[in-house]
Amino acid sequence: MPPRSGAEGNARLTATTAVALLALLATEGVTILFLRPLLSVHVFVGMMLIPPVALKLGTVGWRFVRYYSGSNPYRLKGPPPFFLRIAVAPAVVASTIVLFATGVALIVVGPGGGIVLGLHKASFVIWFGAMAVHVLAHLLKLPGLAAADLRAAGRRLPYSSLRLAALAAALVAGAGLAAGTAHLAQPWIGWSMER
Repeated sequence: MPPRSGAEGNARLTATTAVALLALLATEGVTILFLRPLLSVHVFVGMMLIPPVALKLGTVGWRFVRYYSGSNPYRLKGPPPFFLRIAVAPAVVASTIVLFATGVALIVVGPGGGIVLGLHKASFVIWFGAMAVHVLAHLLKLPGLAAADLRAAGRRLPYSSLRLAALAAALVAGAGLAAGTAHLAQPWIGWSMER
C-alpha cells in the first residue's frame, strides 16, 4: 500500500475487503447447511475466498507492522482493544490459515481426507467462534469505513482508486482461481453422492 494513504487508507481497505468477505462467507455458510447438494458451490466459493482473505490478512498485518515499528499515524490511531489484540486476532489468523490450507489440501487429496478432513472441521469451529467475536467487535464502524472511498468526499484521501482496484483485483483473482480449480471438486461430489 502506498505510504501516503497511511493508517486511514489502510483502515478503509481493510473494511471494504471485510464487507466483500462477509458476502462471500455468508454464501459459503449457506453451502455448509446444505453441503451435499451444494458441494461444488462450497468448493468454488472457498477457492474464490483465498485472494480476498489474503488481502485482508495483508492489510491487518501491515497495520500490525506499522504500529509496532513506531509509525506515527498508526500509533495515533492506536492498537485494537486489548482482548481483540491478544486473544481474538491470533485465533482468527491461525484458524483462517488452517481452515483454508486444509480446504485446499482436501481438494488435492480427494475423498476420505481422514485427518485433513478432521482438521478442516475443527478449524472451522474455532474460526467461526473467533470470527463471530471479531465481526461483532467491528460491526458498527464497518459501514462508514467501507463506504468512505465510494463517496465523493472520501476520494480526497489519496489512493482511494488504488484501494478499490486492489479489492477488485483480489475478487477477480479469486473468481479465476475458483473457475480454474472447479473441476477438482468432482471426486468429492461423486463421493458424497455414493454415501
